[in-house]
Amino acid sequence: MIEKAFTPKRSVCKVTFKLPNEMAQRKVAIVGNFNNWDPSVNHLEKKSDAWQTTLRFKPDTEILFRYFIDDQKWVNEDMADGSVGNVYGSEDSILKLGH
Repeated sequence: MIEKAFTPKRSVCKVTFKLPNEMAQRKVAIVGNFNNWDPSVNHLEKKSDAWQTTLRFKPDTEILFRYFIDDQKWVNEDMADGSVGNVYGSEDSILKLGH
C-alpha cells in the first residue's frame, strides 16, 4: 500500500510504503532509481500490523521502485501508479508524484 501526502507548500511529497507482515520473515528494503537500486539504504520497519517506512521526494518526480524481501525475492507494489519493463525481463513499479 502507498500513501502520498504533500507538505502544505507542496514542496515535498511524503510517501509511506506498507506491506503486510506476512510478506517477509526478516527484512524488506525498498530500492529504486532514487537510491541507485541499493538494498542496503532504505528498509521498512516491522510494526505490529505491517512493514512500513516513509520517504520524502520532490514533487513532479517519477520514481521507479521495487521491494526486495528477505534478500531473495523482488516484489512490485499493486497500488503503484503503473509499471514498466526493465532490462532484466521483469517490471518495476512506477510512482508519479504530481504537483
